[in-house]
Order: sequence, then structure tokens, then C-alpha cells
Amino acid sequence: MRLDGSCHCGRVKFSVDSHEPAPFMRCYCSICRKTAGTGGFAINLGADYRTFKLHQGEKELRIYRAHLNGKESTGQRHFCGHCGTALWLYDESWPDLVHPHAGAIDTPLPVPPAHVHMMLGSKPEWVEVSDHPGDDQFDEYPEESLADWHRRHGL
Repeated sequence: MRLDGSCHCGRVKFSVDSHEPAPFMRCYCSICRKTAGTGGFAINLGADYRTFKLHQGEKELRIYRAHLNGKESTGQRHFCGHCGTALWLYDESWPDLVHPHAGAIDTPLPVPPAHVHMMLGSKPEWVEVSDHPGDDQFDEYPEESLADWHRRHGL
């Protein structure tokens, strides 16, 4: 599925192909919550980095690398330097993948049949988990990949 995305102010526009477009995995870690969180979590999609195209806004792009346990993360969190919209995560450890933030995607996305709530061990008390039948919950990262979850659900 082709995904078109942009920031809130419209200065950054991009596109990418995704075999994992259902916005199902809600991450409650402090990094996602504070850099892209809505409702106390963020949702990243899986996409093919080889198809990624930045159509405009190269000068507006900024990158944040979180620090974990005194080490800089290899994950590059791209955002618009003008409006602050979280756009995508790229990590050279997985060079074929890019993870656009669902909130930055303009293309209508499929409704997932269930959700995975991850990193609940770092969720603050004020955040309520909207858990539905069929949803999975994990205190840390789940073993199942984005691609495996989509295959298991026939998507």
C-alpha cells in the first residue's frame, strides 16, 4: 500500500510503500510518549525504506536520537523543525525498514482487527489503556514483528 505523509504545517511531504499499514501497535515508552505521543502512546507503521521518497521539506527536517542508559540510540526520529510533527523513525540497524508515524500519514489507513499495547511497564498512571477483546498487552517489547502480526491477521 502506498502511504503519503506530511507534517502539520505542510512543509514536509513524503511517500513510502508499506506491507504493514494497519496502525495496531501502541507504544507507551517514554520516548514515544514524549516525542510523538497522543493519548500517552505513539503508533509506528512498517514500510519499505527502499521506496521512501521525500517530496519536499529537506531543509525543515530535524533528527532526534534518544539516550538510553547513557547511550545514544541508533534510531533516528525525524520531525519537522517548523511545526514539530513526528514523521518517521529510521534505524541503520534495519536498513530496509522505515517506520512512519501513523499520525503523519494522510492516506486512509485500514482499521486493525486488534491492538498490541507495548511498553506498558513505562506507562504513566494517568494514561488509560483502551483494551478490547483480542488485544495483547506487554510490559516490554513483544516477540512478534510488525510483519508477523499482519500475516497472523491475514492483512
